[in-house]
Amino acid sequence: METALMLFALALATLRLATPLIFASMGGMMSERSGIVNVALESFMLVGAFVGAVAGYYSASAWIGWIAALAAGLIIGALYALFVIELRADQIVTGMAFNLLVMGIIPFITKILFNSTGSTPSLQVEDRFNFEPLLMAFILVALLTFWLKKSRSGLWLLFAGEHPEALVASGVSVRKVRWAAVTLSGAFAAWGGASLSLFLASAYSPMMTGGRGFMALAALIFGKWKPLPAFLACLLFAFADAVQIRLQGAQIAGIEIPVQFVQILPYIVTIIALAGFIGASRPPKALGKEL
Repeated sequence: METALMLFALALATLRLATPLIFASMGGMMSERSGIVNVALESFMLVGAFVGAVAGYYSASAWIGWIAALAAGLIIGALYALFVIELRADQIVTGMAFNLLVMGIIPFITKILFNSTGSTPSLQVEDRFNFEPLLMAFILVALLTFWLKKSRSGLWLLFAGEHPEALVASGVSVRKVRWAAVTLSGAFAAWGGASLSLFLASAYSPMMTGGRGFMALAALIFGKWKPLPAFLACLLFAFADAVQIRLQGAQIAGIEIPVQFVQILPYIVTIIALAGFIGASRPPKALGKEL
């Protein structure tokens, strides 16, 4: 009975911890399947987590925070699209610049708003989400899977990343498809961040994404840029995260395992997954290539 309860708790923790990864990986998929490299997922998540927490605190509503995070994600996604599509900036350099810029700006804003070093005030327990972001993450995966296979606009996205010349020949603007994809990428990843501050926690704390944007990108690569495999990869990485939380304070032969060693478990799993499978993953043919 005790083992069954432990396994149930581990499974529940895995699903909860997978939520931000699922949103971010689906956002990354939108961008990269259109042909735009997106290493800025970390910054998109940070923006979503921060804006969601601030709006949720002032409105005393997680749903208002969720909508605000969506709006902020659309804005930063469009800004990223402006740089990499219109201005043709290097996609990897621009993505890293976004990450560094957001990491520096958020503490400055929290100092102005709350006179703190980077954290926001906590929401009341009754104002937080219970399970809604988890349910929405599952629905998003199902919708994207259906959309890519069955809709005309889904095929446009795939062709933008695989055969953009063919898309142009058919009269569809690759630039517009990529703009829409990258903008939505920001929105989905921002929801991943908001699920951290409004679902897994009750406030924004400095660097609370903890590299999850990069883990989501790794899940996307591990899942071969496809919604369902990427979703399963997110569950794998979240399971490793849930296990490391369980193992904190555990002992082997009477010796306590150093907590720092336990905390790196999800990142070790991520590295092993990429090292073992990245060669078998074929990215979209036009990924990172200008028109």
